[in-house]
Amino acid sequence: METKAYRSLPQTRTKKQERVRVGLGKRSYDIVIHPGGLRQLGQYLKGLGFSGKVGIITNPVLQGLYGRTVERSLKRAGFHSHLISIPDGERAKTLRWVSHILDHLMEQRFERQSVLVALGGGVIGDLTGFVASVYLRGIPFVQVATTLVAQVDSSVGGKTGVNHPLGKNMIGAFYQPSLVLLDTQPLGTLPKREWIAGLAEVVKYGMIADRKFFTFLENRIEDIVAMEQSALHHVVKRCCEIKASVVVKDERESGLRRILNYGHTIGHALESLGKYKKYIHGEAVGIGMVWEADLAQSLGLCSSQVVTRQRDLVKRTGLSTELPTVEFRDLWAAMLHDKKVAQGRVHCVLPRAIGKVTVDPLDQKSVKSWFDQLGKGRA
Repeated sequence: METKAYRSLPQTRTKKQERVRVGLGKRSYDIVIHPGGLRQLGQYLKGLGFSGKVGIITNPVLQGLYGRTVERSLKRAGFHSHLISIPDGERAKTLRWVSHILDHLMEQRFERQSVLVALGGGVIGDLTGFVASVYLRGIPFVQVATTLVAQVDSSVGGKTGVNHPLGKNMIGAFYQPSLVLLDTQPLGTLPKREWIAGLAEVVKYGMIADRKFFTFLENRIEDIVAMEQSALHHVVKRCCEIKASVVVKDERESGLRRILNYGHTIGHALESLGKYKKYIHGEAVGIGMVWEADLAQSLGLCSSQVVTRQRDLVKRTGLSTELPTVEFRDLWAAMLHDKKVAQGRVHCVLPRAIGKVTVDPLDQKSVKSWFDQLGKGRA
């Protein structure tokens, strides 16, 4: 999806910065939530002991919006910055663009003491982290997330990588950033479609881990959609707290961390079937959550109330809840490329209650039976 129409940056009352610690021993780092923090990026890097060259990886749209602000901040702090621009959207999340960035780093003689900055959303963050993990066998990188999906989810936890034509995020590494800087003010410039898409990940956190937070979302979703600042600040902080607590317990996704993939088994399949052009990631995840809950109900794992409450909340964000017309064999084949497949079986995150999910193996027969019940035209 190509980002086009950005909105004007709103006037907001700046809050003091808040920090959420991701405690991973020597790989520990802070998530800093700081409205207006883009202007302080240089000082944050300096405070971490960095010096010398900084590679800013971004896309042309974000470069125009924030590039000058970031470069000025880095220059004031004594850094030499290099902008590396890649295309907007999922089409850049490939090994081809990894090679493009590596070529630039080699040409500019980046060293192990150099640092990369991911200025953008999930695609840029994943791509930058992966490049950082392989260049000179690992150099530092910092996440400066500018989208809602990145701020509440993808910038935290160290999952990096690129897509393969047969599956999303199938090539990558676990590689933690040195800092995650979340300036909530740029969220006000997002295109409406991208902003709404990000709310799927917000709903996800209530579903997987925090019933109280889910209720907060039900009560305040109109304020959140309208970017009311106190509600938005709470949303970003709480999602980061949940994500950090999960990552600390399971950094490399061997167990608990798999719950963060709720909505993603069907969601990633839909993205793949749409050639990564039909859906923004959050749109696919929103649909995935709705139908994974429906599947859970059909398997007797959760009540109809869970399905209804989640569907209603997803609708109120403005996201679609409709599963597109697809053939089962295509959907199942795409699901088999999910990272949670083990011994040929799809493992899917399924809700048991609001705030509680489990990871359950699925067999083709039971999923086909559920799928056939959805109506003609999809069998």
